[in-house]
Amino acid sequence: MTTHHLSDAELAAQPAAYWTGLAYEAAIGFTRVRLAELGFTQPQFWLLRNLSKNDLSPDGHGMTIPELQQAMSSYLRPEDELEVAAEELLERDWISRDGDGRLWITESGDEARADLRRHAPEIREHLQRGIDDADYVITLKVLQQIIRNAGGTLP
Repeated sequence: MTTHHLSDAELAAQPAAYWTGLAYEAAIGFTRVRLAELGFTQPQFWLLRNLSKNDLSPDGHGMTIPELQQAMSSYLRPEDELEVAAEELLERDWISRDGDGRLWITESGDEARADLRRHAPEIREHLQRGIDDADYVITLKVLQQIIRNAGGTLP
């Protein structure tokens, strides 16, 4: 699809799925490179977040890989291998595994999670550079309406 120097009228006729797909891939790619520079993969960060009572876990109880896959089903990518990510976190002693196969975040793992979370604003700021908050909010509202129009559900 040729997109160089399209007029507003031409842009209005463009398919949303094409542009949202390009934006998604670019944003995920950028985020994953930044996380790798910090010594993490995105699936590792998600594991820590989902296991931490200070983040996404409602109770801090351990979870199995299938339970974690279910909890992350709306944002895992096909290439994300949670077992591999978990093994790397086990080697760092950021999580532990009990006899029932449940993974538990360790104190050092929760400290690493908190440290990485401190970098999220700079990643977001980089991605939103040159976009004022009002335009960003309008964009998200438009995307939410497209989701509703397509019969999707919002979180």
